[in-house]
Amino acid sequence: MVFKKMLQAFGVGGPSVDTVLTNSNCLPGGFLDGQVHVVGGDHAVDVEYVAIGLMTRVEVESGDNEYQTNQEFHRQRLTGSFRLEPGARHDVPFRFEVPWQTPITELYGQRLHGMTMGLATELEVARAVDKSDLDAVQVHPLPAQERILEALLRLGFRFHKADVERGRVYGVEQELPFYQEIEFHPPARYASGINQLELTFLPTPRKLQVVLELDKRGGLFTEGHDAFGSFDVDYATVDQVDWTAQLDNWLRQSASRRGLFL
Repeated sequence: MVFKKMLQAFGVGGPSVDTVLTNSNCLPGGFLDGQVHVVGGDHAVDVEYVAIGLMTRVEVESGDNEYQTNQEFHRQRLTGSFRLEPGARHDVPFRFEVPWQTPITELYGQRLHGMTMGLATELEVARAVDKSDLDAVQVHPLPAQERILEALLRLGFRFHKADVERGRVYGVEQELPFYQEIEFHPPARYASGINQLELTFLPTPRKLQVVLELDKRGGLFTEGHDAFGSFDVDYATVDQVDWTAQLDNWLRQSASRRGLFL
């Protein structure tokens, strides 16, 4: 009997949890729908709660060191406490709100290199090891985000990688403790002044905030330095703007202000 209780404490013979998403594809500011299936094991347990949360991989700078960690950034508790009898099944339907500033993971049907996103399910069982489940989630860009990305591709920029960095972006509305950077290599006509372009999207329900950072090339006797720019995109009028021309103009003005000519 003592041995059996020890096994129960380590989760042996306990309940199982499985999350089934109706559709694993979503948009920032959208929803994920599905059900959590909880099935009882070989003994009755008191479930304290069932919760789900979005997780991503975040890069953290600490002093002179950098490391990556998994970070849950939005959580929803689906149930209170309930008794789960042996072999019983408890289904929990849910609609999970995806934060507006959730990093995107997909572009034109391809996963952005460097990005991971998952919906984690947690089953908290009294006096036992917690059960969990993790389901991959694909976050696609909003139409306004697509317009900016398309413009960069038309200008000849090539996608390199994407990551998520813990920290704050100055001068914008930011709701999460991190931000995504999507990195591009420049085409030949910009390469004389730019090493790379980093793009950050910070959507809100009212507008899309866009932040651009240029990693400038240093000359033989000068140091390279970064140039920042930001602008807002109105969802209602996004299709009325020539974003290719707008971005080209900003890049040239930014380079000119720093004594570079593209």
